[in-house]
Amino acid sequence: MISATFGGLLFGYDTGVINGALPFMSRTDQLNLTPVTEGLVTSMLLFGAAIGALLGGKLADRYGRRKMILNLSFLFLVSSLGTAFAPNVVTMVVFRFLLGLAVGGASSMVPAFLAEMAPHEKRGRMVTQNELMIVGGQLLAYVFNAILGVAMADTGHVWRYMLIICAVPALILFLSMLIVPESPRWLTSKGKKDEALRVLKRIRDEKRAEAEFIEIEAAAEKDSELEKASIKDFSAPWLRRILLIGIGVAVVNQITGVNSIMYYGTQILQKSGFGTKAALVANIANGLISVIAVIVGIWLVGKVNRRPMLMIGLAGTTTSLLLIAIFSMAFDGSAALPYIVLSLTVIFLAFMQGCVGPVTWLVIAEIFPQRLRGLGSGISVFFLWMANFIIGFAFPILLSSAGLANTFFVFVAMGLCGIGFVYKYMPETNGRTLEELEEFFRVQQESKTEEPMIGI
Repeated sequence: MISATFGGLLFGYDTGVINGALPFMSRTDQLNLTPVTEGLVTSMLLFGAAIGALLGGKLADRYGRRKMILNLSFLFLVSSLGTAFAPNVVTMVVFRFLLGLAVGGASSMVPAFLAEMAPHEKRGRMVTQNELMIVGGQLLAYVFNAILGVAMADTGHVWRYMLIICAVPALILFLSMLIVPESPRWLTSKGKKDEALRVLKRIRDEKRAEAEFIEIEAAAEKDSELEKASIKDFSAPWLRRILLIGIGVAVVNQITGVNSIMYYGTQILQKSGFGTKAALVANIANGLISVIAVIVGIWLVGKVNRRPMLMIGLAGTTTSLLLIAIFSMAFDGSAALPYIVLSLTVIFLAFMQGCVGPVTWLVIAEIFPQRLRGLGSGISVFFLWMANFIIGFAFPILLSSAGLANTFFVFVAMGLCGIGFVYKYMPETNGRTLEELEEFFRVQQESKTEEPMIGI
């Protein structure tokens, strides 16, 4: 199962590497990027990821989680080579879009695959390990960016070396997934029950495998009585409620402004007063704290309920952004400002990657019933990536026109909206198997329970 998380590593590296590559791409002797084309190059991956997430869920439901992750690894490889050798902005945008298809597909398929393979008591840890691989990939990108950017600062095409490194984990993902079994839940849903039981016996002890297979089989039989999964299925009130929660949690993850820091951290640090080389090196701190925070988050997610963990994380991220905005105004032009901004981005990422990120991906992976899991998670992640696309495109334009402080005041306002959504609508999913969660929501609707979501 660890093999599948290399999809998360690729997700992280491909989204993080642009952070250090942009300053070199923007040079007049390279791609000569403006704030608009800079936003386009960055955000086109995110637009592709939105499409990939939406299609990925449906394709994973039809052809299987494992097979589709294998196909994604090949797309990662081809697209990485395409971006590294892109001769102009148009070519770069095309291959960034294709790379985004792979990133988006991985973002919806890998957590669902892990959720279905893991025993319920380890589900939180397994799914959040994918989050660790994502931030680990981003940290690797920042480290390689700094090494290459400092050592080869006078070489204009150094950004090509930064981008081509991604081909290595893509190849590792492909080779490792060749020996990973298919999800037993997907196999059961396709009538391949003997194969599903064999897979369960490979990853569980025999007694537990047989008991879990009975539970999975019962859920699959109940689903088989229904028509093929489609968007129309979400017209049922209890399913529509789950879908809106999934979309809401996904969008809240993005309006924190996390990816403005992950994609444009170098530019933010430059704007606050660091030089290019210093900003590249300082940005490693953002990647390092992200990894540490996710490790803490993996531990916390097994100890703390999802909802309060998300609330605490959002409160921390919003406060950090508010302080960045205030200090950017108060210490504008000061030699201390870059270090203040760096410290606050580190604090922001500690809350984001330690609380908000792990809970987001875990809830999206576990909230939907089996028959609709691929489609539901795909739709939710589609909205996550669309929000990401809008923010990724608009951020450099906003930073250039409105300045550092006003840009972050916008994110503070959105963060407050996110806290309000979680407080009112976020369900608690901890301590239940995937099948129990499905039954709970179904029974709650049938009995017309008026219990508020915060009491779940």
